[in-house]
Amino acid sequence: MVAAVEKELEARTMGISLSPEERFEVFGEHDPAQHDAEVEERWGDTDAYAQSKRRTAAYSKQDWLRIKARAEDLEARFAAALTAGVAPDSEQAMDLAEEHRQQITATYYDCPPEMHAALGRMYVEDERFAAHYDGRAPGLARYVSTAVVANAARHA
Repeated sequence: MVAAVEKELEARTMGISLSPEERFEVFGEHDPAQHDAEVEERWGDTDAYAQSKRRTAAYSKQDWLRIKARAEDLEARFAAALTAGVAPDSEQAMDLAEEHRQQITATYYDCPPEMHAALGRMYVEDERFAAHYDGRAPGLARYVSTAVVANAARHA
């Protein structure tokens, strides 16, 4: 019971107001709260962090399921483009990157192109992000990163 209460407090601190059962249904074994301290330390004093906390606090289980489905669909289309040999700096890949940026803006925080480029670089520099993307398709982290950086340059 104490563990369940602690997890609930962590989730609420992070801005996710779901029951432990709902969080498991949405996020599975991945517990977003496990990175909360790192996220707050790195970005806690930014407008983007505050904006994300405000927005995500209001999301229901159904909202999170829709967000997750949109993200998975976009990742699948990135992987398909990679597999098909579409260049990561092509119009098609940059359009996917722009869709990714717009998803972040609509869901979490305002994400201008230069901020998105920094995220794109993090997808290869941080082994956790790289493992996530490369788990879907080998080389996908580098592909998404390159597309995101190219898209930011296109908007500069």
